[in-house]
Amino acid sequence: MSDKLGRNDSCWCGSGRKYKNCHALIEDQMAIYRSKGYEVPHLKLLKTRQQIEGIRESSKLNIALLDYIGEYVVEGISTGELDRLIYEKTRELGGIPATLHYNGYPKSVCISINDVVCHGIPSDRVVLKNGDIVNVDVSTVFNGYFSDSSRMFCIGDVSRKKQRLVEVAKECMELGIEQIKPWGFLGDVGQAVNDHAGKNGYSVVREIGGHGIGLQFHEDLWVSYVSRRGTGMLLVPGLIFTVEPMINMGKADISIDKSDNWTVYTADGMPSAQWEKTVLVTESGYDVLTY
Repeated sequence: MSDKLGRNDSCWCGSGRKYKNCHALIEDQMAIYRSKGYEVPHLKLLKTRQQIEGIRESSKLNIALLDYIGEYVVEGISTGELDRLIYEKTRELGGIPATLHYNGYPKSVCISINDVVCHGIPSDRVVLKNGDIVNVDVSTVFNGYFSDSSRMFCIGDVSRKKQRLVEVAKECMELGIEQIKPWGFLGDVGQAVNDHAGKNGYSVVREIGGHGIGLQFHEDLWVSYVSRRGTGMLLVPGLIFTVEPMINMGKADISIDKSDNWTVYTADGMPSAQWEKTVLVTESGYDVLTY
């Protein structure tokens, strides 16, 4: 991006500042870390000002969809009906469901109940019942920009054990986000998540993590939640990724439904919970885009 820029030229990111006072400083810092053997993101993963604003607008729509669908996530409704409602509202608001036909995924939302860890495929045959805990994962494309977030819902009279799992899963996500700072490390996020889950007697899914997002649904950056502090990719201003740890009441092991090659279950049949937000690394900390 910066190969042909003079240091007094306007920065490639669209900030309006001279390159020498903007991304030249960031790129110089990245070069120092790279020379020391740290994992440094490619410049193409750093979003420009225009891209950040586009992703922010997509994120607003994404959250509006979760706000909208929340009142329908009740006992007696089928996940197939929830999927149709999400599709219709997304199109009404000018967006496109990012999951629909993504790598063959057949629906507009992922809805995961009880022991389904993630990627639950909506169906008219699956009806929400009293006592269920449900993750609704909405992913949106708006004007070519991608956003992603999910929330947990408790249906009716949910056991205290399940309620606690849902609460701790949210705390894990929030604690992970709090670790995000410029020139920190992705491993800091995973360490905070894993420590809090373990302290409460839960386990963290190893195989599935967060991901870079914005110009594509899934970008190169991958976020583990069983990582160690001070390891992993360097957190550079302009990175955007999801924080979405999956917390199991029982063991961390998972299995994938061979009949659809999507639905992920806990191997021991115990409940799982997950919350997700999309986060931007800023020059002073972080900005939750799907607030």
